[in-house]
Amino acid sequence: MGSDLDRQIEQLTRCEPISEEEVKRLCLKAREILIEEGNVQVVDAPVTICGDIHGQFWDLMELFKVGGFCPDTNYLFMGDFVDRGFYSVETFLLLLALKVRYPERITLIRGNHESRQITQVYGFYDECQRKYGSANVWRWCCEVFDYLALGAIVDGRVFCVHGGLSPNLQTVDQIRAIDRKQEVPHDGPMCDLLWSDPDGALPSSFAFSFWVTFAFMFSFLLCVSVGEAVLCILRFPFLVLCVPHFGVHPVPTLALTAFLLPRASALGL
Repeated sequence: MGSDLDRQIEQLTRCEPISEEEVKRLCLKAREILIEEGNVQVVDAPVTICGDIHGQFWDLMELFKVGGFCPDTNYLFMGDFVDRGFYSVETFLLLLALKVRYPERITLIRGNHESRQITQVYGFYDECQRKYGSANVWRWCCEVFDYLALGAIVDGRVFCVHGGLSPNLQTVDQIRAIDRKQEVPHDGPMCDLLWSDPDGALPSSFAFSFWVTFAFMFSFLLCVSVGEAVLCILRFPFLVLCVPHFGVHPVPTLALTAFLLPRASALGL
């Protein structure tokens, strides 16, 4: 698949969709790679950690221009690859092709928009229909979503997750035990990892516009992170550049929220 894959990557970097049959083969190969990965991926530094892209392809290309292209730079993408933007197909397929070509140099974890239900509402389903004339590409991509990791730990110190923590999870080993190969449930630990938010970090204007399953407080964060010797928890779904949560406890544990999109307001975020 080597030369074909390199050609597909080159084509996708021009924001040109690949054929439906090529998408099918790419998704099958990606699933073969992702199924071998754990729920919590171990990532070594140095690594460039990236938040929500939401189909903004040209912002992704600008990121690669500034930060370096794979495999020169090691990347961790934190989910929400699709929906809202105009180029979700090209964005996700490029990242998927890079994952297949350089599996050790790019890590993809699942966001709350990597979901059949959500993508039928926020644009990815319609985009696939418009660009390919059927729902096949959407269906194959959704099958890949089910195999994406739920989180990552960088250098054994930074726990990265799209959403946040869960009242039903006290250790990373409990996350590793989740059966992730499914559509995102409406509740429970897996849902919380993709949807929950730190209490106090959520602007009031967002309070009723997003599905927040669990608002975790600093005391809960401290309990979990100290138990796992994790010094920082990094999450990505909201337009807050950096939200540190400090307490009087001597362990300087942080919960940080970051966002990638430079034109988020254009997407209504």
